[in-house]
Amino acid sequence: MAGSSHGHTPAAWTGVIIAFIGFCVAGMFMVMAEPVGFWVSMGIVLLGAVVGGIMRMMGLGQQKHEHPANRPAEPAGAKS
Repeated sequence: MAGSSHGHTPAAWTGVIIAFIGFCVAGMFMVMAEPVGFWVSMGIVLLGAVVGGIMRMMGLGQQKHEHPANRPAEPAGAKS
């Protein structure tokens, strides 16, 4: 998708960074055989999705663009 800005927003970057940190910490706890720490870290991964979603609702995500194919067709004979 040339020219697309998909994922290049503060909401996307923040959500991915939080989830990545949670994933790395979960891996550390998995190696240390600490199940409680692992599951807390999995909660951090989910927190990344929640924070990214909230930031998107606040207007920090990519704006929705309507694709021309999804627009209703004009009635025959209508002039703009």
